[in-house]
Amino acid sequence: MNDVLEQLAQVLEARKEADPDSSYVASLHARGLNKILEKVGEECIETVIAAKDAQQSGETDDVVYETADLWFHSLVMLSNLGLGPDDVLKELARRFDLSGHDEKAARKNT
Repeated sequence: MNDVLEQLAQVLEARKEADPDSSYVASLHARGLNKILEKVGEECIETVIAAKDAQQSGETDDVVYETADLWFHSLVMLSNLGLGPDDVLKELARRFDLSGHDEKAARKNT
């Protein structure tokens, strides 16, 4: 599964420098971080709505589709900041064997 994230990260990095007229990713980077964050927020809201709809209908196709959009735009955001999926995966790995309550409490102390 990490292969998919790594491949996508490579494509996003390559498209960062592409012509904004021919690449959606390049056009987001050209418009700056605020535009990318706007897209992340939009996809987040659409994911939440799709999840609520899925709970009611039992149909989950839309929540998977919207989550993919959210992840995609989150990866574009990370790329814009010089980060990638490995940075997030390392943080998730660090949290193994750590109680969620303990992790949250540690954040308050730093």
